[in-house]
Amino acid sequence: MGPIHQMRLTGRLASGADEWSCPTCGRRISLRQPPEPDLVVLEPGDESAVHVGVIDPDAAAGAAEKYGIGPIREIPRAPRPADPAAPPARPDPVGAEDRRWLAEIGIDWDGDAAA
Repeated sequence: MGPIHQMRLTGRLASGADEWSCPTCGRRISLRQPPEPDLVVLEPGDESAVHVGVIDPDAAAGAAEKYGIGPIREIPRAPRPADPAAPPARPDPVGAEDRRWLAEIGIDWDGDAAA
């Protein structure tokens, strides 16, 4: 697990979403609350860090103690979105099982030497 950084509420955007930023690494996000929740990363900052939103550090510590919330051990991260400028991936027309069978009968599908 990477370092833990505290995100701070820094303002409200024209869209109505809250802007949060990390003073340690520069990460910035736009976060809209329900009923139409949305999270947009404006600046990635340190992507190896675990970012935790904190409005009032003293209140957060008190709530953690009151409700028995322990220290953060691990937060799973969603995969980074694909580069929108990259060409779309083409599906493989031949599956692994067919590719293995072709190699067994001597057909070199990918241009490499058949196995």
